[in-house]
Amino acid sequence: MKLHILATVLLFSTAAVLAADLSKAGAQHRYVIERTFPKGALDGLDADAKASVNRTNAQFGVKWVMSYANAEKTRTFCIYEGPSEGAIRAAAKANKLPVDAVTEVPVTLESK
Repeated sequence: MKLHILATVLLFSTAAVLAADLSKAGAQHRYVIERTFPKGALDGLDADAKASVNRTNAQFGVKWVMSYANAEKTRTFCIYEGPSEGAIRAAAKANKLPVDAVTEVPVTLESK
């Protein structure tokens, strides 16, 4: 009887740990990615190029949300969602995009 109770406790404990691990694996985090490009490199960024980046990102569980660029289009600040900084960096590498810095930004501060 004690063995049956112990096996049941172990089974439910293991299931709880696995469920927690799975929920963490699916968790998305928000990041700001800073990039530096040569002058003119962003001039050819059309719908097809964006779609290609998004397809590659999806392979890493990464989503490109939005980007901001300086007036010269040589520096960008991109908002991404993904499971980890490693996934963000791997997607950038696969897309042949530079990465100067990756900063996780879990807090949203609103102006209102």
